[in-house]
Amino acid sequence: MTSLFDPVRLGEIELPNRIVVAPSAGTWSVHGRVPDEGMRAYYAQRADAGLILAGAASVSPLGIGHPDTPGIWNSVQVRGWRLVTDAVHQRGGRIVLQLWHAGRVSDPEYLSGEMPVAPSAIACGRGPCPPPGGFVVPRSLRLDEIRRVIADFEQAARHAWQAEFDGVEIHAGDGYLIDQFLHDGSNGRQDDYGGSIGKRSRFLLEIVDACAGIWGSGRVGVHLSPRGDRHDMRDSDPVALYRHVAHELGQRRVAFVCVREHEGADALTPVIRDAFSGALVLSEGYDPDSALRAVQAGQGEAVAFGRAFARNPDLVRRIRAGQALAPGSTI
Repeated sequence: MTSLFDPVRLGEIELPNRIVVAPSAGTWSVHGRVPDEGMRAYYAQRADAGLILAGAASVSPLGIGHPDTPGIWNSVQVRGWRLVTDAVHQRGGRIVLQLWHAGRVSDPEYLSGEMPVAPSAIACGRGPCPPPGGFVVPRSLRLDEIRRVIADFEQAARHAWQAEFDGVEIHAGDGYLIDQFLHDGSNGRQDDYGGSIGKRSRFLLEIVDACAGIWGSGRVGVHLSPRGDRHDMRDSDPVALYRHVAHELGQRRVAFVCVREHEGADALTPVIRDAFSGALVLSEGYDPDSALRAVQAGQGEAVAFGRAFARNPDLVRRIRAGQALAPGSTI
């Protein structure tokens, strides 16, 4: 029987076990948006995981969504991340950087007075951490600006290469910019990036292609949250949407898709599993026992833990030894 400690391959990335550190947007607070010693120590402590998904890291100053979160758009940030990857690699770990643009889930206060951008001028109605005055109505991106954002992701992927990560994960979930393009509840465009499912998916797929041009598709992953309504996400036909997205990502042979959603009768992970030909990393609500059952049932190749790793730096050792986890460790 498969165990969480069996090795697995995600594209071109070899994992010694199937226990993954989940990324977390908005968790870090760093001066100048540069990774610091605290981040270096945090990830180094967890280097025995099969893979670390680090971040999220904003791809540009206009992509910021929270105060003082790290970025990956300039050389100072690259040097800061290089200290993180060096520490992880010295302990034998593998680390991938999650690339992020918050889109409308932001505020002019974080953007030097600029308005947040989105596919359409539709405000985020709710979210877990709204700005003090609530979410503003974003500015709809022009076509030339969409191309600029895609180039920002490409440059961020290049910077991640320079910082010696083992790959990148594109954040296309949780209600942030790429997710906003995918869902018809937030994308009301009537051009090449809106309307049909194929057109709403184009933004994500062009970003995937741009990042694969730097890394090769076998070192590019994608984060999806198909049943997450975080940040007011909704779509008229989510089954068809995620079936199409998963199929297109499979055609591109990306390294993995990380699916963040709770198990349940309406879960779309099985739809993604059927349509996607690559490896799945499961996330949201798993403990060691349910993670093992999911892997053994073939629902995914690995499982990402967030709060469990935050509260148990030695999570891999604890799972292996069958020891209890700190209270509140289920993500």
